[in-house]
Amino acid sequence: MSERFSASGLMNPFFPDEVTFGEKGVTFKVRKLFRSTDNFVFYTDISGVEIESGVFFSTIRVIPRMRPEIIINNFTKGDAKKVKELILGKVQA
Repeated sequence: MSERFSASGLMNPFFPDEVTFGEKGVTFKVRKLFRSTDNFVFYTDISGVEIESGVFFSTIRVIPRMRPEIIINNFTKGDAKKVKELILGKVQA
């Protein structure tokens, strides 16, 4: 399985955050103007996923074990819910 979700282009059209699912884990790409950060986390190392929903967009917080939380912004509510479901499905499997 290799699914990819991108943040909405309305809030940040040039540097949207991304979530990419792989066989053994998930990669979170957080982009800024002059830098980007890639975080790969094994499914077994994820202890929780939280969603903060705003009026139009959502923020996803992934809580890995023994690492700081990963925050990815500006996803649609539907994409954020799907990302959470996919992560939790892999964590529990």
